Amino acid sequence: MQFVFDAFVGVMFACAAFLATQLSEQVCKGIQPFDDGPEPGKPPTLWLIGGAAVVGGVLAARGGLALPHLVLGAILVSALVAAWHADVLTGIVPDYFTLIPIGLFLVVGVLTHDYGRIFPAAITAAPFAAAALISRGRGMGWGDVKLAALGGVALGWQPMIPFFAAACLVAAGIAVLRQRKHEPIAFAPYLAGAIGVALTVN
Repeated sequence: MQFVFDAFVGVMFACAAFLATQLSEQVCKGIQPFDDGPEPGKPPTLWLIGGAAVVGGVLAARGGLALPHLVLGAILVSALVAAWHADVLTGIVPDYFTLIPIGLFLVVGVLTHDYGRIFPAAITAAPFAAAALISRGRGMGWGDVKLAALGGVALGWQPMIPFFAAACLVAAGIAVLRQRKHEPIAFAPYLAGAIGVALTVN
């Protein structure tokens, strides 16, 4: 029975991710990529849906998670998928995919008397905000800053700092391998991936 439940949750996460990609498509239709932003590409939709299914299955298999926690996990994963999809498609992360889930987690924090969510969000967002200020949005966009804040508000700053550091190293390494050190890149996929991995291991 546990395997069936795990598979069911994985399918639900996959469905949520699929809907997130469709929402991203609709939102991005009205977005014009910046001339100095990352070159638009084709999002790995099937991989994102499959990854969401894996995350859902892992969360269910860990056990001990109540239905509300699984629902919050699905919402978080959907936001990550939408942000990844949109950034690859346009080089921009719309606020819908960061500010709305941040607000949701803050509301949940208030309702559960967990008032310490704003501080972790500020800590995880701070270094990315500094990078965005220094680069004037070219090397690091404000959508990335909000995505980093989402990781902090959802999972806390302590687990996210090492995962975000690893994401930065991976992004830099791939840029070097592709000989694109001086070109802007879509950074949201690296941050979203880091949050997704952190979600499954914490």
